[in-house]
Amino acid sequence: MQTLIPSPSSPSPGGKEPKFQNPNPTSSPSPSPASIRLWRPSAQRNLRNQWSKLLSHRQRWASASSDGRSHATSIVNAHLSHRYMPDMDVGVLSGMSDIKQRAQEKLARRQEHYQVKLLSSYKDMVGVVAQMVNASRSMRCFLKGSMNSPIVQFGSQPEDGNDTGDGGGVPVFSFLSILYFESLAQELAQMFVQELTLKRLLVLELLSINREEDSSVQTNRLSWSDELYPGEFDDLSISDLLYSKEHCQPVPPRINGWEFGNPTTGRTNNLLDREVLEVYLTAWLVEVNINIYRVDQIFTMIGEEMNVNLS
Repeated sequence: MQTLIPSPSSPSPGGKEPKFQNPNPTSSPSPSPASIRLWRPSAQRNLRNQWSKLLSHRQRWASASSDGRSHATSIVNAHLSHRYMPDMDVGVLSGMSDIKQRAQEKLARRQEHYQVKLLSSYKDMVGVVAQMVNASRSMRCFLKGSMNSPIVQFGSQPEDGNDTGDGGGVPVFSFLSILYFESLAQELAQMFVQELTLKRLLVLELLSINREEDSSVQTNRLSWSDELYPGEFDDLSISDLLYSKEHCQPVPPRINGWEFGNPTTGRTNNLLDREVLEVYLTAWLVEVNINIYRVDQIFTMIGEEMNVNLS
């Protein structure tokens, strides 16, 4: 399905803004003008509602992601301080024989505390993305009952197999058909879906950090196929881009089309260099799968089409 609004990387010839065009989807029946007049107000209300939800979900994602990075930073700081504590010069406190041990115990508890909080932030992000996917699938408006009924009603679920819910491809507001609203919503949701899979990999790594350097604790390392919290796989199954029913595990992360073969084979021990941990924190911050310019462009143009503020 083509996208009405071109990607920033694909400008129109001559640098001019393309005009909106209304396709006539051959798969949709042509409803009568009377039914369109009844359908359009309900379709408009539904689209405003779903795009308002998408905006709210985007804002919730930003909050959960920010909290997650803060918790991840605390985990890394506590882990590194714990690791290097035996070699630290504690100055006048060196006379206290157990000062380093007590400090290490406290740092270990702090690391565990922030690992719990990081997992909570990740769970919030899973919920946000699941609701984004649901909203992107709820753009259409279907007739409930009969058009000849005294009260004509519309809903989000089809009752008639011949009802496509898109008004036959007519513009809902000024230019865009429901198919275009749906396409843009799915494009938006897919960015966050792909970013969530990358976030999951980082969460798995940060939860697998052991405060001990003894190789005997390597068996505690989490696997990609493990649930990070009870019910996670049920939450991820909202999209086949998040969870593979065929392989019974989450889909591997992707970055611009590049995909991990097996996310858990990247390293063979639990001890990570400081530089690697810094890269993890940077990867969390930059959100490489989310094109912020494109996200803003979509919300701006959808807002202009619906004459509402989505910023």
